[in-house]
Amino acid sequence: MKILIINGPNLNLLGSRETDVYGTQSFESYLKKLRKYYPERTIEYFQSNIEGEIINALQKAGFLYDGIVINAGGYTHTSVAIADAVKAIKTPVVEVHVSNTFAREPFRHTSFLAAYVQGSIIGFGMESYRLAIESLVTKIT
Repeated sequence: MKILIINGPNLNLLGSRETDVYGTQSFESYLKKLRKYYPERTIEYFQSNIEGEIINALQKAGFLYDGIVINAGGYTHTSVAIADAVKAIKTPVVEVHVSNTFAREPFRHTSFLAAYVQGSIIGFGMESYRLAIESLVTKIT
């Protein structure tokens, strides 16, 4: 099983950005733990701060991977284009957020992706990614 994790804008700063909200662990160190936890799965990773690059990654992966985990960051609440890309592909997608977006500013309460993903996992810190992978593994296998 091949899974792609896509992280959007500012998520390259996990571990150093707003540590009171996002924690102190970098995504790269967490990714190593995920790969050890799922040794029989291929977990690849893509991060971009650029909307079009995220769309390109979704379109490319959307017909080649068994599952996609996406944390679109701030684009979750603003990007119709990323939502349309998720809608257009065949691969199941799970949306994740490290923080509980519903406990934050009101503009973060809306996800343009939510209508097109298999499910959303929000507010469990970095474990949101593992829970998303677990949901894909359970549903697909």
